Parts: sequence; C-alpha cells; structure tokens
Amino acid sequence: MARLAYVDGRYVAHNAASVHVEDRGFQFSDGVYEVISIVGRRLIDMEGHLDRLERSLKALDMPEPVSRPVLAMIMRELVTRNRVREGIIYLQVTRGVAPRDHKFPAGLKPTLVMTTKHVDFLNQKRLSDGVKVISIPDIRWGRCDIKAVALLPNCMGKTQAASAGAYEAWQVDTEGFVTEGTSSNAWILTRDNVLKTRGLGPDILRGVTRDSLMRIAAEEGVTVVEEAFTVEEARDAREAFVTSATSFLTPVVKIDDRVIGNGAPGSLSCRLQRWYIDYCTGVRGNG
Repeated sequence: MARLAYVDGRYVAHNAASVHVEDRGFQFSDGVYEVISIVGRRLIDMEGHLDRLERSLKALDMPEPVSRPVLAMIMRELVTRNRVREGIIYLQVTRGVAPRDHKFPAGLKPTLVMTTKHVDFLNQKRLSDGVKVISIPDIRWGRCDIKAVALLPNCMGKTQAASAGAYEAWQVDTEGFVTEGTSSNAWILTRDNVLKTRGLGPDILRGVTRDSLMRIAAEEGVTVVEEAFTVEEARDAREAFVTSATSFLTPVVKIDDRVIGNGAPGSLSCRLQRWYIDYCTGVRGNG
C-alpha cells in the first residue's frame, strides 16, 4: 500500500507531496508543528498536543487552518489510510504562501501538512538499557515555549550528540542550568531523592509527555519539583531520564563522561516508565 501524506485538503502519495516555493514555512520557518505518538492505533495525548498547537498558533498570531474537530478527523483518517498501528503522526501549520517579505502578511490561508511513520516504540532497546547524553550551550532563541519549526540549533545539538555516541544533548543556559534536551525534557532524581524537572517558562517547551508523566507521578504519590538544576547536579544525580512523544521515558545512564548511579536505569525511572507505558497502551486509563 502506498504511503500517503495530507496537504491542504488532499491525501496524496508521500513521494509526490509538496508545498509552494514561496510558502513562509519554507522561506522563514514561519510555522509550528506537533508530533503525536501512536500506540495500538491510539493517538497518545491528542488533546494535549492540540492544546499546545493552539497556544503556538496564538503566540505567532497565526489562524487555525481548520477547526479542531476537523483536524482530529483528518489525523485519524491519515492514520487509518496508512495503516499505522505503532508510530507517529507529524503535523505542520505554516502562515501560508505569499511573496517574500519579512513582515507577516495579512489574510493568508495557512498551509496544513501531515505525514505518518511506522515506529515500534515499545521494543526499542534504549528503553530498557538507557542512553548517554552530553551537555552543550543553549544557543536557541528566547521563545522555546513556542513549538516552532525553526529547529536548526536543535539539529546542530542532536548531531553533536550523535557524533559523541550519545542519544541526546542537554542544553545549558548561561548560568549553568540545564534547560532541556534538543527534542526532549530533562529530569533527574537528586541524591536527596527529589525528582526535578525545569519549571515552565519561555526557555523550555511544555512537553505533553512531561505533563502526563507529572500527573501519573502524582497519582502514584511521587512528588515532582519544577526547579532548575545544574549540569554538576545532574552528573551527581541518583537517576536521570528524558521524556517526549518519541522518547516516551528513556533512562539516562551517562551524562558527558559521568556514569549515573550504577550505570543502569534507576528503580524510580523504571517504575515511571512502566506506568507511562501502561497509560499509552490503555492498561492505565485512556492514552
């Protein structure tokens, strides 16, 4: 069966999907996006992702391309047509097509694009073995809370991590505090058994998986402190992990050249991961 994409009202062959050369997403990164994981044909945390999409659009004064119910219908239809049981759906909204000009043109019709990909998330070795991360300076713009498509600094950091044999790079602000990964939120369990992740603000993206995990942790009696931590505090932590729609909860067993704990995923990380996977698979409530 041919893989399909959705482009502005049409389901088209993926290898033939295209947008106009003067689309502002192409020329200015004037757009936002979301990535939603699919487990057992279930779109995980879809409402949370659509909430965040609306916040990003509002922050950029960009209109919604279609109503929320229609957007959800299109996503489900594309997943069905592509027969995706486990994987992701990627959706992107740009301001639209206009002659090249830096200021926002008025009255444009937004461009809406969606694609899917098959990914066997739950059987990936990194979930059980853990991963290495490196620390790098955070060189991104000042509105990281907007899920914009302008990801070049993130791409540079992710490439630097891969070159160092790491899964992720944790970005560090000018005061030495970890902001987040290039495509994930960062967490540690301190030596005093305090579970920390950075508080919300313009310097991090509000992760939908982060929100769900905080809710699940609270249900299980685990307190999460939203507080910045330094690289040194992270290197000295009992446990560490990252979260995102595509990372789920991935334990971190090494930061730079420092082994975390005993070099294996920690007990709290494993419990939280199990609870979150139960949530995604429908064992625990509805994902």
